[in-house]
Amino acid sequence: MEDWKIYHGTGQPDAERIKTLPPPPPWRDFSRFADERADTFQAPGEIVPVVNAALYLRRPVLVTGEPGTGKSSLAYAVSKELGLGPVLAWPINSRSTLAEGLYHYDSLARLRQASLDRTSGHAGDSADMEDIGRYIKLGPLGTAFTTAEDRPRALLIDEIDKSDIDLPNDLLHVLENGRFEIPELVRISDRVREVSVGITDPVQPGQRSTITDGSVSCRVFPFLVITSNGERELPPAFLRRCLRVDIKNPVREQLGAIVRAHLGEQDRKTLDELLDQFLRRREDEGAVLATDQLLNAVYLLTRGFEMPVSERELMVKVMLRELDVR
Repeated sequence: MEDWKIYHGTGQPDAERIKTLPPPPPWRDFSRFADERADTFQAPGEIVPVVNAALYLRRPVLVTGEPGTGKSSLAYAVSKELGLGPVLAWPINSRSTLAEGLYHYDSLARLRQASLDRTSGHAGDSADMEDIGRYIKLGPLGTAFTTAEDRPRALLIDEIDKSDIDLPNDLLHVLENGRFEIPELVRISDRVREVSVGITDPVQPGQRSTITDGSVSCRVFPFLVITSNGERELPPAFLRRCLRVDIKNPVREQLGAIVRAHLGEQDRKTLDELLDQFLRRREDEGAVLATDQLLNAVYLLTRGFEMPVSERELMVKVMLRELDVR
């Protein structure tokens, strides 16, 4: 029986074993992360008309559902199909603010540079004002508003329910008005009208955009996907301005299609066994499980090597472990 283990836990060095490590699962291949998410997304029937309505109405799509149901992959799938360019992603946490999504001004770096200029005798008020763009970078939302093309950018605001209670309402104001100001540029707009600033570009870092009179106006409303795991309620004013859709847990046939999309055709016996265990835990026992846990199990147990029964059972237990631990 071929030993599947690379790490043996003996403490005996063997640098050759790591060379036998196979390629990563497709969803852990970061060289094609966006394409993998787009290519393997299985769109539930109700998603398609909602996306089309959002495109027509220039409204955000608010996607809810349990973790691992593919909510965030929607932005990548739509962006690839419609040629909207690299997805701009803004992952939300409890410390996220609207300013983070709009732009960042590195005032400390600018202050340090001004101090160095004064020391070297190169300081100058006019040059200093024109130089301010070096220290400003638009965030994902700010970048989505500045597209110069006739097609929208795809923007993912991920897990809005993890935010501070004020963020949805703050975000709503910007999305409704389609514009925002950069105060640092507004203050000098009577002397310097146009300033080149950095933008967020996941593929080509260093790209820039020109801001006029310190104001950013949305020319083409982005295709905006906002996800929520339902951890808390969102304000009614925010909800009524979104098109809402809930992604349900995939049923057996859908799970099989997801596995094939990621891994191709698999050994039917092994796949059926894992599907049975996954669905029994999720449906009969009420365990909260994510689809990628099933993918992990299928990938690990269909690599062509044999495992002792005890280790196989342990791996299934580890891969399909309950997420909702209270």
